[in-house]
Amino acid sequence: MNTITIEGQLRTGFGKSATRQLRSQDLVPGVIYGGAKEIHFSAPAAALKKLVYTPNFQIAEVKVDGEIYRTIMKDLQFDKVSDKLTHIDLLEMVEDKKVVADIPLNFIGTSKGVKDGGKLVTKMKSLKVKTFPKYLKEKIDVSIDALELNGNIRVEDVQVENYEVLNSPRIPIATVVMTRQLKQEEAAAPAKK
Repeated sequence: MNTITIEGQLRTGFGKSATRQLRSQDLVPGVIYGGAKEIHFSAPAAALKKLVYTPNFQIAEVKVDGEIYRTIMKDLQFDKVSDKLTHIDLLEMVEDKKVVADIPLNFIGTSKGVKDGGKLVTKMKSLKVKTFPKYLKEKIDVSIDALELNGNIRVEDVQVENYEVLNSPRIPIATVVMTRQLKQEEAAAPAKK
């Protein structure tokens, strides 16, 4: 799994003026939750770009005061006007504690419905799962080979070992819809007797 290393510094000052000063130095304040204690840190905005601006699921190793914390991204806050990252929350991975993560879906294969002229529409890009850190993966592979025209693959159809899927089971994640051309072709075809 892809791991990003981030060099951070321990935060000593708290409150609006302290965080404003950090942001003026192009540093982003953050918190690491889930471990023995909360770690308040700051890191350069440029170092966080590879973690924040990607659709991939990654692990962040944050180095603060000589300690290394293996974390996953939990929450982000952006400035409403400039859209700059203003705060990051990370979740420390402890081996015997389950974590909740959004794992991207990877659709593999060619749908039977697409071969028949339909169009694949993906309704979800990731699934929220609960698992132990050792089972985390970059993506969840979903085979769409059996997906027929006007058919759905739902959350309940995705079975991943060691994962507890937290999304509602009936939500469709992918479907094959009829294209306008296929509808016209069917309407133009003479009715069979």
